[in-house]
Amino acid sequence: MNITIVGTGYVGLVTGTTLAELGNSVFCVDIDENKVESMKQGQVPIYEPNLEEMFLRNIQAQRLFFTTDLKESLDKSDVIYLALPTPPGEDGSADLSYVLKVANDIGEMMTSYKVIVNKSTVPVGTADKVRETISAKTTVEFDVVSNPEFLREGFAVDDSMNPSRVIIGSSSEKAKSYMSKVYQPFTNTGIPIIFMDEKSSELTKYASNSFLAVKITFMNEIANYCEKVGADVDKVRLGMGSDDRIGHRFLFPGIGYGGSCFPKDVKALIKSGKQEGFNFEILEATENVNTSQKVILVSEIEKYFDGKLKGKKIALWGLAFKANTDDIREASSLDNIKLLLEKGAEIVAYDAIAEKNVRNLLKDKISYAADMYSALENADCLLIATEWPEFKNPNFKLMAEKLKNKAIFDGRNMFPLELPEQNGFFYKSIGRRTIG
Repeated sequence: MNITIVGTGYVGLVTGTTLAELGNSVFCVDIDENKVESMKQGQVPIYEPNLEEMFLRNIQAQRLFFTTDLKESLDKSDVIYLALPTPPGEDGSADLSYVLKVANDIGEMMTSYKVIVNKSTVPVGTADKVRETISAKTTVEFDVVSNPEFLREGFAVDDSMNPSRVIIGSSSEKAKSYMSKVYQPFTNTGIPIIFMDEKSSELTKYASNSFLAVKITFMNEIANYCEKVGADVDKVRLGMGSDDRIGHRFLFPGIGYGGSCFPKDVKALIKSGKQEGFNFEILEATENVNTSQKVILVSEIEKYFDGKLKGKKIALWGLAFKANTDDIREASSLDNIKLLLEKGAEIVAYDAIAEKNVRNLLKDKISYAADMYSALENADCLLIATEWPEFKNPNFKLMAEKLKNKAIFDGRNMFPLELPEQNGFFYKSIGRRTIG
């Protein structure tokens, strides 16, 4: 099939590349001329493991194209995906201006039947708004479908090629037949396509992400309680996760969740509820707890230095909100940097993948190291904010030589307790006993 993807951000680019890999001709549309030109030259604008190889393969196979011309792509395609940003407004509600602007343009340009697919994460009722916007501009037949994405940053290629399920929200049998054809390669391998109405599909995405945010936050609450009573959160989560009603995933405690999805979607669902006179009390609590959890180790660092952080040099390992991505949106590292700077500390950070994005945001407010051990040079302590694999088995002897104090504050529980203990470190993690 010929498919157009409008928007080449994280979701749009991964979706477009995947659909090309499945044999479709895919036209990716973006208004940024420089970005489009660089993608034509084979440059992937985001960091995502294994994406570049698939991206280049499909460009070479002439199945993946990039353009700024929406009209040309629209005329060539039967199915149009909207993969546009829906950032939170000041009140937390999702901003639909990008989605509705493109819907308006499509209405003015289309000359034959199209299936318009909302791939963006959008509030309940957005399909109706898109339908109304297009209908105001054309009498040509079309359908609007909700098809939310469930991609995990850092694992997006695998998730896109091997999804746990495909959700299709549509009340049109014609649109369903088109979408069944698009995802037929998945059904051939036993991946279920679940059809439902548009509103249920839209809510499924918000409900899924919000539930996972609640699960993470609950585990962080349990971890904090473990420290009060002398329990070990690692043992508790193993015991909990062995119950197949709960499962092991998303039970790892740490310094809060971040990224482009969970914070935004929790806020949007809370706001959507209020618009209907409904309070998501559990989500409001989740948001409040997560805000505190992100900087929970700063007070521990203060305690270690007797409340005197002014002039202290803090080495920071990790800037991305999670490993295997360059995404720093709502990253816990940024909350810690902000608070530590306010308290007079100096920061030297290392993150080979996310450094560029933080430099663009913070400029010279902090320093940047060329490697993980250089960051430790004459630092008063180490704070770990991202679970990059290279941090999992460090040279503790070298760390001790470079640090002024053998002190680690680990926001991602990277090490079994015996490792820092055997090497004589003070070690504070999440939900486990403090070493030293």
